[in-house]
Amino acid sequence: MSACKRLVCLVKPRSLWAPTRRNVSTWSPVGTAFNARPLKRQDFFEKTVGLFGVPELSSPAGFQVAAKTALRKTESLVEKACSSPAGVGTVECFDQLSDELCKVADLADFIKVAHPDPEYREAAEKTCVEIGTVVEKLNTNVELCQSLKKLLDDPKTVAQLDPDTRRVAELFMFDFEISGIHLDEKLRKEAVGLHVKLLDLNNEFLIGSHTPNRIAKSAIPQHLHTHFGSEGSFIQVGGLHADSPDDLLREIAYRVYLYPNADLMDCLEELLKCRYKLAKLVGYKSYGHRALKGTMAKSPETVMSFLQLLTDKLSDRTKKDFQMMRDMKKKLNPRNPELMAWDHPFLSGVLRAERFNIEPSHYSPYLSLGSCMEGLNSLFSQLYGVSLMSEHPSAGEVWSEDVRKLAVVHETEGLLGHIYCDFFQRSDKPHQDCHFTIRGGRWCKDAGQYQLPVVVLMLSLPHPTKSAPTLLTPGMMENLFHEMGHAMHSMLGRTRYQHVTGTRCATDFAEVPSILMEYFATDYRVLSQFARHYQTGQPLPESMVARLSESKKVCGAADTQLQIFYAVLDQI
Repeated sequence: MSACKRLVCLVKPRSLWAPTRRNVSTWSPVGTAFNARPLKRQDFFEKTVGLFGVPELSSPAGFQVAAKTALRKTESLVEKACSSPAGVGTVECFDQLSDELCKVADLADFIKVAHPDPEYREAAEKTCVEIGTVVEKLNTNVELCQSLKKLLDDPKTVAQLDPDTRRVAELFMFDFEISGIHLDEKLRKEAVGLHVKLLDLNNEFLIGSHTPNRIAKSAIPQHLHTHFGSEGSFIQVGGLHADSPDDLLREIAYRVYLYPNADLMDCLEELLKCRYKLAKLVGYKSYGHRALKGTMAKSPETVMSFLQLLTDKLSDRTKKDFQMMRDMKKKLNPRNPELMAWDHPFLSGVLRAERFNIEPSHYSPYLSLGSCMEGLNSLFSQLYGVSLMSEHPSAGEVWSEDVRKLAVVHETEGLLGHIYCDFFQRSDKPHQDCHFTIRGGRWCKDAGQYQLPVVVLMLSLPHPTKSAPTLLTPGMMENLFHEMGHAMHSMLGRTRYQHVTGTRCATDFAEVPSILMEYFATDYRVLSQFARHYQTGQPLPESMVARLSESKKVCGAADTQLQIFYAVLDQI
């Protein structure tokens, strides 16, 4: 098993800048919520409700309380699953068991990377390991497995199950199988030990891979110091600066940020060995075979065959794309014309800009964050009959004052769930765009109501200023649409069981809804409804949208081939 109402209040429009021909109050409540800085909380005596409204999480120590409560409920549910007669109730019990663990583990998994307070991050990390360890032990619990096997081995009982219940039962059994339930007691304990070790190694590697590398200030030209963070006599390099027009800046960032860290390489080596040992122990040819068995692709052989097919199909176009980049590099830097690893993103962008006059700064005034959120709201209303409504979080509910909270409301079914939008840059926040499930949706039989899903979307956008709202480049807007695709998948995938809700599907299907959302981000029929200049209110010209759409084809083969390379590396 994977570890995986209050009344909606609209934020009042609040003008922070003086537009030339357009009053900010004409933004919708959702647009205003994202184009203005958040309202400062006035009631200092308001009682804190805890992170995400979980009372225990009003302090870091609350994670231990939440974990103990979940584990106590887990013990009771395990006993119930093992003693109850085989039937639908068995699967419901398994799903509730999974839900109790996921609600704590998934929340902690987010807080350990996103909370600005290191004490919260540390407490959440410990909780992740504690819950993860329990999950791995449950996945090798023979008595628990037998209760499910008894159900699936009885044709009469299986025939009475609805398709959803049967599918969930089979998925839980699959989790047992890939965890080594078939092994003898000694080997099962070894498998659990390897799982627990992998939890630590995965965590260590992920944290280390996001940590900036540093180099002495004296080692790089002084005029480039301002592009990086500073730490005493050192420069901190925390990213690739892939879009910078300065060849030397891109090279330095690439070489320093990706420079092998000995401790991290040792961790990765140990992690890969541990994965391989676990896979062999539970009966798989490699970790790749184990990881892919539960996906649509099924096996590494299928994946590699698909990637090779793509490479063959793209071969001629890829060669042409790289030749175009070489020619552009020669034109821009005749004294050093060789195409280097750090040149690809920048040069492909230059080629798009030159061929179609695509300059992101020309588009940004039409793409304020608020207008893009209005556009998404309108799109979701037309496609799904749902609206995004801004809510003011309660005291202690969010981890940063610039987090926005949205209620997702269906025109006939009412409230579907909540999306917390952690969109703005801050120190110690990972520079990555991602979607986190905090709580999955499920039908709660005992309560007689649906458990509403809660998700977080994380982006790294600039803050609004006194003179302008947050303005997005076309790429930023596309990422926003992508991540909102994940969020709506979580909101609309209203399954009976949380084990398969929303993005908790086959991993190679999880990206489909979000990739489809990207197509809306460059379609004039969509953009024309919301993309307008934040000062004048003028709509984004159709000719600019057409150029943007056409520009995506430039170096498309080379961009795809780069992703294929990453995929092949991952498989190997």
